[in-house]
Amino acid sequence: MWPKFYEEEGKYASILLVPYGGKMDEIPETETPFPHRAGNMYEIIYNIGRLVEENLEFQKYLSWIRRFYHHMTPYVSKSPRQAYVNYRDLDIGVNNEGNTSYAQASIWDFKYFKSNFNKLIYVKTLVDPGNFSSTNKASLLFHSLL
Repeated sequence: MWPKFYEEEGKYASILLVPYGGKMDEIPETETPFPHRAGNMYEIIYNIGRLVEENLEFQKYLSWIRRFYHHMTPYVSKSPRQAYVNYRDLDIGVNNEGNTSYAQASIWDFKYFKSNFNKLIYVKTLVDPGNFSSTNKASLLFHSLL
């Protein structure tokens, strides 16, 4: 893994390993919307940057981080690969402008919320049927039934 950071496009890259375990392992994944608990050793945050004068070459840095992300596949959650909703992974999927169907949203929302997705949809439709809370993060779930 480390030699990849010596590549030209990797010079402004970083990964952050956030340790999990301990008390988190004792809380059932259905207890809170955050399901990534027992069996998860770390959350991995992938970052890539560039100098301002390299803004026109952004695609080469984006390609590098996608290659690195792919390189990490054998070492992370599988079937499906999962993500933490506060660190949006645009390669997992994005909503349409306006409303998004349940079928489309479930493609990526199950990767964020696992079995809690349907429960969160149910609560959202009861609490906010007019979709008042439609922030960027809320839109993952909340546009899907409205």
